[in-house]
Amino acid sequence: ALISRLKSETDVNLMFVESICNDRDIINRNIKLKTHSPDYVGIDPDAAEADFRARLRNYERAYRTIGAAEERLDVQYCKIIDVGKKVIAYNIQGFLESQVVFYLMNMNLEPRVIYITRHGESEDNAAGRIGGDASLSAGGEQYARALARFIDRRRLDFAVEVEEYNRQVAQSLCSTASSTPGTCSEAESAGAHSTAADALRLEQSLLSRRVQPGFEVWTSMLKRTMETAEYFDPHIYRVKNIKSLNEIYAGKCEGMTYQEIARDFPEEFEARQLDKFYYRYPGIGGESYADVVLRLQQVIVELERIRHSVLLVTHRAMARTLLAYFMDIPTTHMPDMELPLGYVYACEPRPFGNHLRVWRYVPHLDDFEEIDAAAALRIRYPQTLPSSTSAPPLPSPAETAYSARN
Repeated sequence: ALISRLKSETDVNLMFVESICNDRDIINRNIKLKTHSPDYVGIDPDAAEADFRARLRNYERAYRTIGAAEERLDVQYCKIIDVGKKVIAYNIQGFLESQVVFYLMNMNLEPRVIYITRHGESEDNAAGRIGGDASLSAGGEQYARALARFIDRRRLDFAVEVEEYNRQVAQSLCSTASSTPGTCSEAESAGAHSTAADALRLEQSLLSRRVQPGFEVWTSMLKRTMETAEYFDPHIYRVKNIKSLNEIYAGKCEGMTYQEIARDFPEEFEARQLDKFYYRYPGIGGESYADVVLRLQQVIVELERIRHSVLLVTHRAMARTLLAYFMDIPTTHMPDMELPLGYVYACEPRPFGNHLRVWRYVPHLDDFEEIDAAAALRIRYPQTLPSSTSAPPLPSPAETAYSARN
């Protein structure tokens, strides 16, 4: 009925996405994660697990997999088996559908953190100039050294957190598998019953799933980001320079201050204030935020694909775009996110959404302090422009230099 109704609609393309999991270790691990979902807030974990396993058994009795019946109707579908170990795509047509399959093939559940920071202060930042390819200032060099030390600590801390979490989950699952045989559904166990040997194997399997030893640092091809990454130990971190992470190109406005742009190109400045997402800087190669989104597509797919943590040392427009993607911030708000220099944003993919933590660099301590993530992602909503005879509003000073609170 659903297929017939949707096929009668105009401009609607139907595609089914089905996830099938036969790996009992993954199923049991996901059941444990489910007990921490919003469905079970305030409920005893053991009671939540029993309830969810009962729900699974009810689902299994009613569920019918995509198959021959849908193929006879030429329905598009994609089956993901055991979290991407096997992917079946049928009758996929069109650009959007193929991109969905490509995206799903590159997702994974490995524990990792995606760190995003702007480069250290550059000489152009100190002068209030946008774009360009200036080197770091003395303050930027100080930030670069502190950033390497900070990421060293966070890398080790996260490895310990993952190992401890895996140990707790393994012990909990071993207890379940040993004391309550037969609680797993028939589909989960694939005909096998829970035994002490199964419990031991499960514990060993889960404890082996630790954070990957690899850790990459990605920078743009501009000097200020590459110099910020110079203090990372090459024996521990693999540093990559990626052109797609270059700052938004300002065309004729490269190397100018916002005051100079307002004075020399008042109509351009006003047009940008009215629509920062689609506004494209004048001149050959000038870009808009919409252009940046397209440029970062492959970077985002790679971030979804990798199975270890990564630090991106990049620029304001790039950081805005990446954080908007990971934290589900609308594109209408993205260009107005205040992301000052000296902040590190850590996005950790989790089953029920990405978890964000934020640290701020404190120069007089030469170290980082954690701050409230919700308060850190501020949106500076544009005000109504004054008449064309008066000077347009200028960006917040926080956009080009370290926050005055530091």
